[in-house]
Amino acid sequence: MLCPQGHAFDVARSGYINLLQPQERRSKQPGDTVAAVTGRRRLHDRGVSAPLLQAIAETIAPSPTEVVLDAGCGDGFYLGSLAAQTGFDAHGIDISIPAIDAAARRYPQCEWVVANADRMVPYADHSFTIVLSITARMNAPEFRRVLRDDGRLLVAVPAPEDLIELRGKGRDRIARTVETFANDFTLVDKRHATTTAALDAAAVHDVLHSIYRPLHPKLVEAMMVTLSLDLLLFRPKPRLKK
Repeated sequence: MLCPQGHAFDVARSGYINLLQPQERRSKQPGDTVAAVTGRRRLHDRGVSAPLLQAIAETIAPSPTEVVLDAGCGDGFYLGSLAAQTGFDAHGIDISIPAIDAAARRYPQCEWVVANADRMVPYADHSFTIVLSITARMNAPEFRRVLRDDGRLLVAVPAPEDLIELRGKGRDRIARTVETFANDFTLVDKRHATTTAALDAAAVHDVLHSIYRPLHPKLVEAMMVTLSLDLLLFRPKPRLKK
């Protein structure tokens, strides 16, 4: 099912596969940094993301027979946790080597691949029953190509109140996201997931690192923080006959 398309690839000691080619790198270390990955991992381990994970699980209601791709999987928390709960066949891709390395070490039962999902998804046509894009990549044509005709796509985008205490009210991304996928998918369900967490200064510092807004630790204080996602569930449109 994995399609390296003739490219050389490496298998790391932690078990992930690296398909990223030199010409696909916009920087020496593309994607999330070690600090961002580490900060998010600590937040997940505190249970801050648990309500969002539950909302995602309820929205897609996966069965053990599913074959699931998480495009832009980061440190693998959502895919790895769902796979552990359900036992489905799980595959995650991300352009960040630190993120994929963390995912492979924490969730060895899943397949983890370093690849540029903006360019292509390195899997064969019709490989997956579910594709996830959780605050991540939105490559509609590639998602449609690798998704089965009876599959489903879950796109999670930050809601306007997500981290409002730290960066102010954001924009509503729903309409633009639906438009992005309109040629290949039909929106069938829309849900809003939100939670608040009382974070100490260290946890707030982790949040700031995860969104690339670090401050000096002496400037960070404990506070209540809102985490919120809009969950958009799509079904693929019929393929055009050639």
